Amino acid sequence: MIVGAPDAGDTAWLLTSTALVLLMTPGLAFFYGGMVRSKSVLNMMMMSLSAIAVVWLLWLAFGFSMVFGDNVIGGWIGNPLQFAGFEGLLGGVYTSAAGTVSIPLVGTVPALVFAAFQAGFAMVTVALISGAVADRMRFVPWVLFAALWSTLAYFPVAHWVFSLDGLTSEFGGWITNKLGAIDFAGGTAVEINAGVAGLVLALVVGKRRGWPRDPMRPHNLPAVMLGAGLLWFGWFGFNAGSSLAADGVAAVALVNTMGTGAMSMAAWLVVEKLRDGHATSFGAASGVVAGLVAITPSCTAVTPIGAAAIGIASGALCALAIGLKYRFGYDDSLDVVGVHLVGGIVGTLMIGLVASAQMPAGVDGLLYGGGLHQLCVQAVAVAAVFAYCAVVTTGIAFAIKAVMGVRADAQHEADGLDEHEHAESAYDFGVSHGGSNKPGLFGK
Repeated sequence: MIVGAPDAGDTAWLLTSTALVLLMTPGLAFFYGGMVRSKSVLNMMMMSLSAIAVVWLLWLAFGFSMVFGDNVIGGWIGNPLQFAGFEGLLGGVYTSAAGTVSIPLVGTVPALVFAAFQAGFAMVTVALISGAVADRMRFVPWVLFAALWSTLAYFPVAHWVFSLDGLTSEFGGWITNKLGAIDFAGGTAVEINAGVAGLVLALVVGKRRGWPRDPMRPHNLPAVMLGAGLLWFGWFGFNAGSSLAADGVAAVALVNTMGTGAMSMAAWLVVEKLRDGHATSFGAASGVVAGLVAITPSCTAVTPIGAAAIGIASGALCALAIGLKYRFGYDDSLDVVGVHLVGGIVGTLMIGLVASAQMPAGVDGLLYGGGLHQLCVQAVAVAAVFAYCAVVTTGIAFAIKAVMGVRADAQHEADGLDEHEHAESAYDFGVSHGGSNKPGLFGK
């Protein structure tokens, strides 16, 4: 890792992006919390927020090192001891009377800021999975699942995708460096990874009692829309921040992130209107997220016109894909599969179709005269992450189920998980007696 003086502008942008990415997990808590029934909203939000604590502990101990350390075990992971406890990211001269600074850097930014930025990616990826098992998974098994899945699924796949040769270590992951797949900010490592895990976990935990017979409508649509807005806001840090510099690459990523979210929302609403006769606020929020998912891998590979095409495709296809759970009988409570898995696949594969060599990634897709090579490469990356995550998640889920169980008690599920898992209620519907606690003329 190089040592030197950080660039002030790049560092300021990555500090800002780190805060934006961290905001995405509380934003997701609002997004998911509004979707569930009122009796389990706190449990849903806690499943998202707990990912912050679980992931940070692992990230500090060995997670960052597993992702960004030198290849070990045939390149499956990075060396978990190389940067353990952020060793190697500390030290140097931070301040001096002469004004000189010389600290560990990743590119032109402090290595510590880079580590914090990437921690946010891991946190929101784990939190995404929880939406597939809303209303029925116990909290303690969820926390254990989050820890094991981060270690065995996310960290290895993130190493394959995010660890560029020479970035923090001499040799990095195979998907980016050897296969040559393009995944700028995590279409495979974040979106497909979380989507597959959500599908597997939903199958292992089982369906909600009464689904799909009983209506299970979102209890707070304003919270859903607030969550979508916070996610969109944070996604600018997620995508444009991945440039690690305040430069033209970040500008391309930012513009494409804005445009794809907008076009995906429009496409989702058109599908809703044609299919159901109504364009809904819930559909608008879901459409935005579907587009953001799809542009995550491709934001520096496509022009704004290509980004619009990805937005239209992801919005329409994800709107249709959420109906698959009724056809195939899996209870993906909050459409993690329909939005994140399908959206991640669409965005990753469409690089092979609409990428343009005039953009920072420097690759032409099939429609720009680049042939089928990049599309095949992208497909291999999708298949590899899908298969690996499915196998690992299945093993983790069944192991936890065998040891301690994962499903809430039937009565607890009926009453709501907020009361039984957290001894709290999101809303107090008790009758108020005014501002005074003293009895009136006729008592209280």
